[in-house]
This record gives sequence, C-alpha cells and structure tokens, in this order.
Amino acid sequence: MAEIEVDSAQHHLHAYLKEPEGSGPWPGVVVLHDIFGMSGDCRNHVDWFASSGYIAIAPDLFSWGNKLMCIRSVFQDIVSQSGPSFEDIEAMRTNLAARKNCTGKVGVIGFCMGGSFALLTAQRGFSASSINYGRMPEDLDPVLKGACPVIGSFGAVDPTLPGAAAKLENALERANVPHDVKEYPNASHGFLNDHHGFAGWIVNRVGMGHHGPSATDTQARILKFFGEHLH
Repeated sequence: MAEIEVDSAQHHLHAYLKEPEGSGPWPGVVVLHDIFGMSGDCRNHVDWFASSGYIAIAPDLFSWGNKLMCIRSVFQDIVSQSGPSFEDIEAMRTNLAARKNCTGKVGVIGFCMGGSFALLTAQRGFSASSINYGRMPEDLDPVLKGACPVIGSFGAVDPTLPGAAAKLENALERANVPHDVKEYPNASHGFLNDHHGFAGWIVNRVGMGHHGPSATDTQARILKFFGEHLH
C-alpha cells in the first residue's frame, strides 16, 4: 500500500493506492469517498478491493487546497456535472489503466457524495460503476446514455433519498444499461460506511451510518457484479 500523489489537469492530489499480492494483471477500481474525505473507512474499502483481486486507488478530492474551499468546489461540480473534480477522477482512472499490472479495465465506486460522482462518470470511460446512496440529478436519461453497467444500493429508511432506488432502476431500464439495483429495508444513509471518531458520532447522532447485514450483502453483490464486468 502507498500514499501517493497524482497529477490532474489543474493540480495534484493525495491518493491511497493498494495492489493485490502477486503479479497480475488485475482490473482496477477508483474508490470515491463521502463528505468526510480520506478517512479510515475509505482506506478500508481500498484494502478490501485489493484483497479481492483489484488494483484500487482512492483520491482525496479535498487535498488540493483549503478543505472548505475544496468541498464547495466539489459540490459545485456535482451540480454542474463538470469541473475539476471530474478531471481528478479521470486522472485516477488513467493512472490505473496505464499500469503494467492492470488489465486496462477500471471500475468506479462511490459513497454518498462519491456515489453521485460514480453515477455522473458512468459514461466517462469506466467499465462498471457502483453507486451507493448517491444523490442524482432530476433528469437521469442524459447521464445514463451510453453508461457502463451500474450497480446501485440504497437504504429504504434513508430520509435524504426517498424513492431513489426505483428512480435509478427505471432510468437504467430506459437506457438499456445492465444493472443491479437494490433497496435495503432496514438501512439508512451511509450503511456501507463504518466511520469512527467524530464522523461516526455525527452519523450515529442523526440515525444513519453502518448497517452490518445490509453492508455484507452489498459487498457480495458488488464483487459479483464487478467480477462479471471487469474480469
């Protein structure tokens, strides 16, 4: 594992990279964090993918400047569906694809804020996308035109995204995109993230956060889906 820096079009970013044991080649996965940034939880997801046979990299999207400024810029990019954040994510994809021990196929996974980016980049060079409780634009049809296969996971008791699973699934069907979308009846927002410390205190305080059974099932679905479309 390594803490590295990757040059993007406008700046450079800190990133966390981990490769599987052995010589490969392996497919790659770009892991996109939530609003809490580069956390232990994010690194754990990178480690999990590496242990499952993927070269995984997580960019710290808040590492190129003042954190509050970075957060504001990132959310502006989500709304406009363009901007430096997309260049940063593309830099991670090309970094993985160019590695000699990578097959060239790269997937993307994101959580909450990162889930929005995983959705918005599904038609931008990735071979599979995992969207976990990411907020979606009102009109999904242009976003999903020509998109890669998509797996989506949502919580039924997530107060921030009512009806999101059905909305995404219907749009994917209209776009004829291979997909697997599931809503978990006992899960809320952030159920696949296991934050500790201050971040964990915040999500638990508002009744959200990790839900073990839902997270276990989601991870199994993601590995199966990525296995079908990246290997």
